[in-house]
Amino acid sequence: MNNVICSNNISFGVSMKICIVSAKPRVGSKKKNLDKIEKYISQEKADMYVFGELFLTGYFCRDDIRDVAEDSNGESIKRLKKMAKEHDCYIICGAPLKEREGIISNSAILIHPNGKLDAYRKTFLANFGPFEERFYFLAENNLPVFETRYGKIGICICYDIFFPELVKGLALQGADLIVCISASPSVTRKFFEKVLPARAIENTVFVAYANLVGSQENLVFWGGGQIYNPMGELMARGDYLKEGYVVANIDFSLLENARASRPTIRDTKAEIFHALYNIAKIKGGQRGYAYIGMKIGEYAFKKMKVEKVIVYGKKELIDGICFATGCKKDAVSFKEGKAGAKFIGKNGELKIFVKDKINEAIENGMDSILPFLDGEKIFDVEE
Repeated sequence: MNNVICSNNISFGVSMKICIVSAKPRVGSKKKNLDKIEKYISQEKADMYVFGELFLTGYFCRDDIRDVAEDSNGESIKRLKKMAKEHDCYIICGAPLKEREGIISNSAILIHPNGKLDAYRKTFLANFGPFEERFYFLAENNLPVFETRYGKIGICICYDIFFPELVKGLALQGADLIVCISASPSVTRKFFEKVLPARAIENTVFVAYANLVGSQENLVFWGGGQIYNPMGELMARGDYLKEGYVVANIDFSLLENARASRPTIRDTKAEIFHALYNIAKIKGGQRGYAYIGMKIGEYAFKKMKVEKVIVYGKKELIDGICFATGCKKDAVSFKEGKAGAKFIGKNGELKIFVKDKINEAIENGMDSILPFLDGEKIFDVEE
């Protein structure tokens, strides 16, 4: 195969066979899941294999995630590198990646045929309905694009795909293929199948999607791996609710005509992103205070049985406090004042207030630092 990568990031004359695997991981059993990865790689010859979100460990590990997460030199990573070398292929697989002690990312690891490891860390952590990702993972804000022998690829994870600015950022950096790995339950299938081709069209890129299959706890993952061309046309789709895989040959030469006829990358305006930044900066404070509410609530919950709460200054604290303490919202009242809360129980009261420098950091859009700080650096306690 003649792998000619052109300087404008379009890979003329290059075709890549991609294998999208929909499989059910066993929760907490990395060895079993690695065996399943190896089975599929041995079963079908391809240039790239893609497995779903957190496939290495299973999706619902909850507090056990600290025990099963590995760093970039972990034994599971070493085994994946060995597979990639032996089969001369790329492997993309979801895994909890330990950044350092106590800090874990929901990651998509990309193993190259030569053993090189790249990783994308999930940007938008799902924390609604049955999903609790923010309690276990650190969110990232980086959008890396990875060089392969076939061209540049960008990776995103599940909920990320619903944020067009993320995929646009990957395309602007030269990605010709966007790979999305996912743990999507059946009730969300219709949303993914509308969004995936839209991302392909609006960025003139190939889009490949790998989802888990089977049940974990009360969720049923629908599988249905699929691939779209830059015109948003479906190239391949796997069965719903069944283990299996689909393959497709991605012909990167199609990108030239697609981008000439619909030049969305060329016509993207930087000033729009600047406006989005200013809007998001304001709203970012809401997320930051919700996180602080959770940390304040956790502290109070350890100290007393909370019966009532008075929240001061920032209503956004309420959701986090209710989650951490188990209080219902009708037991929470709000008053103006310095950001914080008074917790009331049978045996007394506890007041906790957000430090001024933390308020300032949130208002300046720096809430991403909060997971790195201990409670004593975030708030002051009056007992």
